[in-house]
Amino acid sequence: MNAARNSTDQEFTNTVSVADALWLHRPEIVEEVQQLRQRFSIKNLCIADVLCDKHPSDAMAFLIVDNELNTQRLTFGQLADKSKRLASALAEQGIGLGDRVGVLMGKSVQLPIVLLALWRLGAVHVPLFTAFAGEAISMRVNSAQAKLIIADQDQQPKLSDIDIPVLDTGESIDQLVNSYKPLETSAEIGPEGVFIQLYTSGTTGAPKGVPVPAFAIAAFEAYMHYGLDLQPDDIYWNLADPGWAYGLYFAIVGPLALGHASIMLTSGFSIELTADVLNRFEVTNLTGSPTVYRAMKKDGIRLDRPLRVVSSAGEPLTPDVVSWAPDVLGSEVRDHWGQTEHGMAIVNPWDSRLRGPVPDGSMGSAMPGFVAGTVGQSIALSVEDSPLIWFDGYIDEPEKTQERYTEDGQWYLTGDIGRSEQGNFYFASRDDDVMLAAGYRIAPFDIERIIAADDSIAEVAVVGRPDEIRGEVIEAFVVLADRASTDGLVERLQQAVRETYGAHAYPRKIHVVRELPKTPSGKVQRYVLREADDAAIIELG
Repeated sequence: MNAARNSTDQEFTNTVSVADALWLHRPEIVEEVQQLRQRFSIKNLCIADVLCDKHPSDAMAFLIVDNELNTQRLTFGQLADKSKRLASALAEQGIGLGDRVGVLMGKSVQLPIVLLALWRLGAVHVPLFTAFAGEAISMRVNSAQAKLIIADQDQQPKLSDIDIPVLDTGESIDQLVNSYKPLETSAEIGPEGVFIQLYTSGTTGAPKGVPVPAFAIAAFEAYMHYGLDLQPDDIYWNLADPGWAYGLYFAIVGPLALGHASIMLTSGFSIELTADVLNRFEVTNLTGSPTVYRAMKKDGIRLDRPLRVVSSAGEPLTPDVVSWAPDVLGSEVRDHWGQTEHGMAIVNPWDSRLRGPVPDGSMGSAMPGFVAGTVGQSIALSVEDSPLIWFDGYIDEPEKTQERYTEDGQWYLTGDIGRSEQGNFYFASRDDDVMLAAGYRIAPFDIERIIAADDSIAEVAVVGRPDEIRGEVIEAFVVLADRASTDGLVERLQQAVRETYGAHAYPRKIHVVRELPKTPSGKVQRYVLREADDAAIIELG
């Protein structure tokens, strides 16, 4: 890694605690990881072969479901043929090795065809979330120097100020597929060849470009195996949007690599539709965000049969969801941690060889392929000892890259504050979110867990806000559950924090708001709350 940390914060450089990577004690898993590493290190690695062409042509790649539960099956054979034909059309338009192409598409049968066509040419997919406004799209495609944008028609008004050619989806794509002969040879980009250029979600600052190399698929496969325990007979559904890392890595790339069918719901999220899909298609392996599970809990979802595996990623699970899930979903929900820069690296694994009781509040242990520890208070990944680590720096951001590593380059600093105990990790906050109140360092999640346990609370975010006397005072922003009353709410929540955590950490103010500010991927933007003036807080309410 070409990185060094330039920091005066000695807690990040002086104290290193290496957690015990539990998978290192299972020789068969060590061997499996080594085989994964070798398989994705070959010089002639071809994305199209890995994700499509090596699989049986009659096997289903995607089950596309609309809001009326109508279905369309896309087999690997169909995906291969259509993507080869579209690749020929794109090649004639000048798209080739290394070219960046923005993809502004909703979930549809055409989305995997477009992606495979790009990857056959050695082009680089730049994901564009369909909820983005024009400014967010412009930042990404201009930063990536995109040569083309492939966009749904209803998204194209956002592109009016962007001087990049646009290719329509829908009938335009179908016509190209029907008009061209299949591409004869797909590009071999090798393990270091970039096939995705994704941007971080921007929870703590401007989004940064993350180049995803072909070797990263080894880590994605590992998560599908060890984190999700995806079995051949599972009906698998990842609810995340492929415009972001978790949905792209583990609803599209990961299942394709394994040759396993993945459900793709083309409609927007609703509890009723979610329940219908789970019941109609007999889903057994489900993964989504804590926001989804909180919505399920709030709206009283009911299932016809229990789920085998339920997983969560994106933000830490709160105790109310953990206690609710077994009775309603038929399975506990296991928390997993990852980043755009690495995929998933710390998990509460479902693999039977690694699975054990989940300690209260734990985000898990290092996933096979990664070794994790703490550097000061920062959760960190060992660069040398993690055979599936793949991130090598942000695009054109050397200073931001340096900030991610210790001075010796041996540890990648995740930016998350936490601790480890007997190989298990516990999230406290993003390093930018740690509060310093009256000389005490306090992690927001510790306080949020307590507040979220109250039945009146649907969502909560805790931040430190400037105070002349204490430096910072702790304030909480809460969204109420349906029919919840504010009578006695503030005093009750403050007392719960005093009794459970400590008198120094109770929120001096508790603001009831309609909603919390979030990134388009659903992560709370605490910095917005920290910086909000009185007028902005009133507006939130």
